[in-house]
Amino acid sequence: MARVRITQIRSTIKRPQTQKNAIKSLGLGKINRSVEVEFNDAMKGAINKVQHLVRVEEI
Repeated sequence: MARVRITQIRSTIKRPQTQKNAIKSLGLGKINRSVEVEFNDAMKGAINKVQHLVRVEEI
């Protein structure tokens, strides 16, 4: 599977709880924090839910 780097670029303040949970499940929580994960269906769904809060780069 491909690996991607996900960086949080916007805050979760005043966001629905489901989006906050998606950010936590991705391993993020603070602005400019990055994680590298395998790009599978579960990650794709979480990324789609918070695509306006994160930046995704293929490694």
